[in-house]
Amino acid sequence: MPVITRRETREELRRSHTPEAIRRRLGQRPRPSYLSDFVYGAIDGAVTTFAVVSGVAGAALSPAIIIILGIANLMGDGFSMAAANYLGTRVTRQQRRQARREEEHEIDTHPEGEREEVRQIFAAKGFEGDMLNRAVDVITADREQWIKVMMAEEHGIGSETRIPFRAALSTFIAFILIGAIPLVPFALVIAGVDLPHAFEWSAAMTGAAFFIVGAMKSRFVDEHWLRAGGETLLVGGAAAAIAYLVGLLLRGVAG
Repeated sequence: MPVITRRETREELRRSHTPEAIRRRLGQRPRPSYLSDFVYGAIDGAVTTFAVVSGVAGAALSPAIIIILGIANLMGDGFSMAAANYLGTRVTRQQRRQARREEEHEIDTHPEGEREEVRQIFAAKGFEGDMLNRAVDVITADREQWIKVMMAEEHGIGSETRIPFRAALSTFIAFILIGAIPLVPFALVIAGVDLPHAFEWSAAMTGAAFFIVGAMKSRFVDEHWLRAGGETLLVGGAAAAIAYLVGLLLRGVAG
């Protein structure tokens, strides 16, 4: 069944569930999505960079210092988050390979025990009698299908695999692109643009980025875009407010 990312019309649902459409869809190999990596990288980039901007601005330091610390945050935290995503995605792939090796070994060395597992899996789904025997025979007649069923039902692992490098790159690019937004007004000031209230401009631009990215997040979770955007704006604003307050308290130290 296709993943529905928006409310489909009755006619669209009808067209997508004709025998031909179903056959074509099921015949396609699932393509892993990296949009969630991009969205969450964008959220983290905006939050952490604006927190740095807020703290430095609260300490009344120069725009040059803001840019230096902001870029350092972008590169350091962006790479750190991408590396963590890379390693996490790689672990998932390794776990999948390990589970597959275990199932292959068990099917080769103890096939009757594995057949009994298939039998109990399908019995729990409501199969019984000749229908249950037929389902077990069909599944276990094809070794590849047998392995896929065991991985999905016993380990909860599907066939879709995400490439660690692509996941990490999506996160890093989003972190840099969205995380740079809070720095734009201060970069303009350094470039000679007459821009009073640069911090207020940075706050407004970052707030808009928080909301837009949060609204994008709603495509991956069961949440209304307005609520998702508001929640991200609230969380990001709270992080920025804390950093700004710390900067105010330490203003004397910076001076």
